[in-house]
Amino acid sequence: MRHGKTINHLGRMAAHRDALLQNLAVSLIMNKRINTTVAKAKALRRYVEPIITRSKDDSMHNRRTAFSYLQDKHAVKELFATVGDKVANRPGGYTRIIRTGFRLGDAAEMCMIELVDFNEFMLAESQSKKAKTRRSRSGKKSADSGSSTPVSAPSSVVAGAGAMATETLATTEPTPAEEVTEHSHSEEVTEHSHSEEVTDHSHSEEVTDHSHSDDASSADSGSGDSAADSSAD
Repeated sequence: MRHGKTINHLGRMAAHRDALLQNLAVSLIMNKRINTTVAKAKALRRYVEPIITRSKDDSMHNRRTAFSYLQDKHAVKELFATVGDKVANRPGGYTRIIRTGFRLGDAAEMCMIELVDFNEFMLAESQSKKAKTRRSRSGKKSADSGSSTPVSAPSSVVAGAGAMATETLATTEPTPAEEVTEHSHSEEVTEHSHSEEVTDHSHSEEVTDHSHSDDASSADSGSGDSAADSSAD
């Protein structure tokens, strides 16, 4: 069971463990990044970060305290001369653990532990991301003023809407040529109907004339017959 187990002894006695962490801390301060196992890196992070915090205040007391942990005057000089200036504005979290896979042989989980402020590539990426970040203050302005400002549509949207309205009008409204064609067609229909009426009227007149001539011929024949009868008498 793991009850109350807050310290990873790393399979070593106390003196051996302290010597291991001391050597790892000196290597990290001098080289800025080292490769080790994940278990040792987590133990080293708890060991070295309080020492790095003391480097922010360059005093004799802090230098002697750091030397009591590191036992290396070159590491103490590098810590207060270089590392302390880099981490001056960082409130803790000076190290980063990056897992790199498993070690051949015993399959121990490996990682790289480094000082965050000495990874120039990742610092450049974070600065570029911060430069591209934009925050909208419309919500704050609306909250302060209590009234929302009308937002105008972009010019491209307005142009697209105007073109769409023009196309719609072009498809719905008839062109002048179509109006002339329809007008001429209506005139042709009117003329055709008028000609049909004239034809019907002329045909009715012909029928009337023909019936009138038939009546006249029958009257003439009737008068001729009466004259012949009178002469015979």
